[in-house]
Amino acid sequence: MRNRLISLGTLAGLIAAIIAGCGSQPAAPTPPPAAAGKLNLDDWESIVAAAQGQTLNWYMWGGSESINRFVDEFYGVPLAERYGITLNRVPIADTVDAVNQVLSEKEAGTDPGAVDIIWINGENFLSLKQAGMLLPDWSRRLPNARLVDWDNPALAFDFGEPVEGYESPWSSAQFQLIYDSARMGEAGLPRSYARLLEWAKANPGRFTYIAPGPGAFQGTRFVKGALFELSGDAAQWVSHDQARWERWSPALWAYLNALKPYLWRQGETYPRDENELHSLFANGEVDFSITQAIAGAGPLIAEGLVPATARAFVFDDYMIGDVNYVAIPRNAPNKAAALVLANLILEPELQAAQILPEHGFGLGYAIDVTRVTDPAQLAALEAAQSRLGAAATPAADLAGALVGDAAGAYQRLVEDGWREHVLIGTGQ
Repeated sequence: MRNRLISLGTLAGLIAAIIAGCGSQPAAPTPPPAAAGKLNLDDWESIVAAAQGQTLNWYMWGGSESINRFVDEFYGVPLAERYGITLNRVPIADTVDAVNQVLSEKEAGTDPGAVDIIWINGENFLSLKQAGMLLPDWSRRLPNARLVDWDNPALAFDFGEPVEGYESPWSSAQFQLIYDSARMGEAGLPRSYARLLEWAKANPGRFTYIAPGPGAFQGTRFVKGALFELSGDAAQWVSHDQARWERWSPALWAYLNALKPYLWRQGETYPRDENELHSLFANGEVDFSITQAIAGAGPLIAEGLVPATARAFVFDDYMIGDVNYVAIPRNAPNKAAALVLANLILEPELQAAQILPEHGFGLGYAIDVTRVTDPAQLAALEAAQSRLGAAATPAADLAGALVGDAAGAYQRLVEDGWREHVLIGTGQ
């Protein structure tokens, strides 16, 4: 599996082939300057000096030509011009390939290795963390780390595993709903799962959601959001607790079964994927669809999948988001250059650039925009947000509603439990 964030919807449908980019083989390790000694993160200028002249081997999923281009242009160019660092993007078919490279180096006692930095999250992060092969205690000490809300569980936990300074955020995606502004006004939108049930009762047949299950994470995510609201706290679900699940899951099935009679076709059938739900929405059969994109309904409008009057919105809370990160192996040959890149990624101007679909990335912020005080940086963020247009959910709404996903063990519990307690009798 490639990085989980890529596989989970925002960029689903991109081919998983290796695209040749600025480099397909790792460059030979760059010997550190003799005078550099051990890197001192409390002296950032010494890090920048040590990085001068290094070639940075960035192992990352290479299946999207547009993302590769974004990385080369928005990171490769400033790394070279401002820091004298040569970016060698090493495209891989699956992030686990980079993980296996590092683990094989550990087994062979190879230090320095070949990998300087990895685009990573989820179980791939956990594998390297458990193996003791990630550089510790660095991400919160970057100069731009002050712009990151490390207290937010959505960012402090990577699919239930504490980040603990082993990786630094790059971008995000977040569950949102889509409505048609030509059919309903913003004031009438339900802003919670409780309000959604009331809305569905008042508008029978006008709402549905994707059937949870493998390959349909959006449906699973919708159901987990309901679990968070019913239990009153998302943070408690970042670690697996079977007793907690047994306490709250009956309330979850009760809620979904209360909603079921008021769904499209009375819940006798459910959309199997995002595209089917978009089609129902575009045809006027239901009043809501979904997206994970920071650009909201904009990309779907551009593709002709939803009406031009479609708009994205979020509930007031419990809208699950993902963060994907970069991590530095413990045996990275060019750690200074890797640290410079991780810090560069968090610069507000580059965070602004990455949310724009025309730049080929189109994912959300890893920084908390409310922590940015520099006028020029604020202007860049505001300009990027304004270019997303009315079809996008306001950044402040996204930030206010963001919660992290539950621990991985709940994925199967939710999907299997939904089939047993909700789907039975629907004929699917």
